[in-house]
Amino acid sequence: MQRVITARETGRVVCRSCSLVAPAKQMRCARCNEWLQSRDALSQQKVWAWLIVGLIAYIPANLYAMLRTTQSFRTTESTIVGGVVDLVHHGAYAVAIIVFVASIVIPVGKFIVIAYLAILTTRRHRTDPHRLLLLHEVVEFIGRWSMIDVFVVAILTALVQFDVLATINPGIAAVCFALSVVFTMLAAQSFDSRQIWDRLEGKSNHE
Repeated sequence: MQRVITARETGRVVCRSCSLVAPAKQMRCARCNEWLQSRDALSQQKVWAWLIVGLIAYIPANLYAMLRTTQSFRTTESTIVGGVVDLVHHGAYAVAIIVFVASIVIPVGKFIVIAYLAILTTRRHRTDPHRLLLLHEVVEFIGRWSMIDVFVVAILTALVQFDVLATINPGIAAVCFALSVVFTMLAAQSFDSRQIWDRLEGKSNHE
């Protein structure tokens, strides 16, 4: 594998906000005025803290009702998985797949990838750093689209308000799901991706 020379090895630091390279002793970025820091020493603690609270919030998001539908004085509640099953029974396969992927596959995948990156960068590794960085960028990119379920619930709640005829209200799971998404986004942002190169086996560590 071709050896990568980091900014730290050349006595420089990269701004995490605008990517401007500056001397290591410089305190603030000359372009965006952000604080410059070669490595975030608390990155691992922040990642695990946000990831754990995200997991905690994700559990009630799947156990409790996402939607409460009232129709002709009759109220029914739907969880995320229950909603997917109902969509399949009604033949809305495309919508069911979108909800399933957005609500189950992506959140669980994010938990696994963030935990994998956090564990891997606590020790020496030989995994391709470019692949690991790509994983981190994908998690960060997907995070902004993980609120699809919450947006759908908000739209349905706003549109379907016909008193006793038909009313849709969000359940407690919608709040928990939104919190879980926010917490996992914070976990991904707290991860200092520069540690991927620091822990690369066969590369000197100048901490």
